[in-house]
Amino acid sequence: MTAYLVRRVLAVIPVMFVVVTVVFLLIHLIPGDPVSVILGPDATQSQMEATRIELGIDRPLHVQLFAFYARLLRGDLGRSYFLNRPVTQALWERAEPTAVLTLAALLVAVVIGVPAGLIAGAYPGSLLDRVLMVGALLGVCIPGFWLSLNFIYFFAVQLRWLPAGGYASIFVDPWAALRYMVLPAASLGFNQSALIARIARSCMIEVLQQDYIRTARAKGLSQPVVVIGHAFRNAMVPVVTVIGITTAILIGGAVVTEIVFNIPGLGRLIISAILRRDYPVVQGVVLVTAAAYVVVNLVVDVLYVFIDPRIRYG
Repeated sequence: MTAYLVRRVLAVIPVMFVVVTVVFLLIHLIPGDPVSVILGPDATQSQMEATRIELGIDRPLHVQLFAFYARLLRGDLGRSYFLNRPVTQALWERAEPTAVLTLAALLVAVVIGVPAGLIAGAYPGSLLDRVLMVGALLGVCIPGFWLSLNFIYFFAVQLRWLPAGGYASIFVDPWAALRYMVLPAASLGFNQSALIARIARSCMIEVLQQDYIRTARAKGLSQPVVVIGHAFRNAMVPVVTVIGITTAILIGGAVVTEIVFNIPGLGRLIISAILRRDYPVVQGVVLVTAAAYVVVNLVVDVLYVFIDPRIRYG
């Protein structure tokens, strides 16, 4: 296992190298000049040239790229043009809302999707199965932003049970943080719970057709014992893979949700950075997001071993 983990971590290096290179080139090829955005329309040509020299964007593109590589090796993501502070600091300040939203939405997706899919798969063709799959179909079809707006209208405007937007730190006021996070987590997690439920149902139906399940039933075991004691863990291996993919989707989907609910996370940060041509911030957010994807995939691979003891990594 240790050797496998070391190989996976080393394999991340070329992947991140490609990601960094592509992001750097794409951002710098976008039309627009960050200096004109920073200084405004009244800036003189000499002021603009001085600012370009100060920011280091007057140099050729390949020189800027190699300088960016050198900073990354030192753990330096650069300095924001507009925030006038290190990108690492800006990311750290915005990381908590995005992390809390992603984890809360993942919890909603798993708590709804896994039981619904396993129950539907245990009783295929039943009324319960049809009701749960209709709910899953609605979850797949309903756009996340539309669901968010309806949640705000119903629970915040009409019933006034929850705030319509904003954020409170979970380390400062946990109760307020919970109230602020219910609506965005529910709207973001409900869509992904539908995908998890459909995959879990398919896996459960497939596992229940195996020979060892027939043997368990022939011994007189009840349906709950067969489903929970024998089929559950085997059906969960593909579901864990989907949950890992869902986590990556939630990180990206948090951008729209943060805008709708006015959450000061990485999503709003990267949107404002793109509009302002703040290259270091955009590169830093994308780099951190790509690293999160890699970590999630690694965690999923490790969980396989604990779910199914037959899986071994040589």
